[in-house]
Amino acid sequence: MDLSNQSKENGSHVSGIDRGKVVMYGLSTCVWCKKTKKLLTDLGVDFDYIYVDKLEEDEEDKAVAEIRRFNSSVSFPTTVINGEKAIVGFREKEIRESLGF
Repeated sequence: MDLSNQSKENGSHVSGIDRGKVVMYGLSTCVWCKKTKKLLTDLGVDFDYIYVDKLEEDEEDKAVAEIRRFNSSVSFPTTVINGEKAIVGFREKEIRESLGF
């Protein structure tokens, strides 16, 4: 999903250490999503985040379809690493291990 045309409230890019392509899909009101975003930021990882609840209808549909590829229940947060592995929920140990920390 291309983030270049999104406003900051819908999601954004956080610059940091390249640990592969990391995308966190979340909801702006979700405590666990905020914890996951903070963990990734504190680790200094380069990542994108998308607040699905802030997207327009067609963008939201695309985001949900992408999440469903990795997480059939479409729950949040869903963190996708290199388009191959998904971590569903705030799983600090698994996130750290998957990113080489």
